[in-house]
Amino acid sequence: MLPAIFVSHGAPTLALDPCPAREFLKGLGSKLSKPRAILAISAHWETAAPAVNSVAANATIHDFYGFPEALYRMEYPAPGLPALAERTRKLLAEAGFDAQLDHARGLDHGAWVPLMLMYPNAEIPVAQLSIQTERGSEHHLKLGRALAPLREADVLVVGSGSMTHNLRTMARGQVNAAEAPWARDFAEWIHSALDEGRTGELLDYRRKAPNAVLAHPEEDHFLPLFSALGAGTEGGRAERLHRSATYGTLRMDAYAFS
Repeated sequence: MLPAIFVSHGAPTLALDPCPAREFLKGLGSKLSKPRAILAISAHWETAAPAVNSVAANATIHDFYGFPEALYRMEYPAPGLPALAERTRKLLAEAGFDAQLDHARGLDHGAWVPLMLMYPNAEIPVAQLSIQTERGSEHHLKLGRALAPLREADVLVVGSGSMTHNLRTMARGQVNAAEAPWARDFAEWIHSALDEGRTGELLDYRRKAPNAVLAHPEEDHFLPLFSALGAGTEGGRAERLHRSATYGTLRMDAYAFS
């Protein structure tokens, strides 16, 4: 059975930037068994209640401004899978979530940038699930636990966010700048908590983890990690697949939860 995974998508230019995280994602798809479908949980789709896009074909959403023209020419025309969207909605409803279907939305860059690197042929059907930033970590862990049965149907659950995400601290224009110690300390605390199964402390990371508010002034880019963790087997293994930093302060860690 496929693991659930969390990947850091960093800046939109990850699709172009020569950096270790890009090379890692380019090789990740071949290391995983090819899934029947993908459910992406991206930090860039925020709704009041969970929503799943149910479309025949995914549009590529270029939800960023002021970046190189080459990014706006990129397309990731992965097919949708309404049956997966409906199955996801039903699982969430059975777990007590008021989930809805969205029949118009495509894939934002939190979904298509890492998937383009992992599965460049865009032939695997993709559905996307929104996050509810104001609901916090425990909500998203429970959301992920409701999705765990999808793994038995050969669906790859992908949480896409960032291990650290403070855009005001980035070394702009220096993709491979030296890593800031505070970003390293936060990421390594998260790693030890995941590795040791300290889920209670993880849920309370904003009080427990060093530099938590500096690492995440807002929670949106960290919450997909909790959903991926929840979609893994409860009490199962957390495996760090990658660690690096871009622009000095954007940690690009990735995990598999089996």
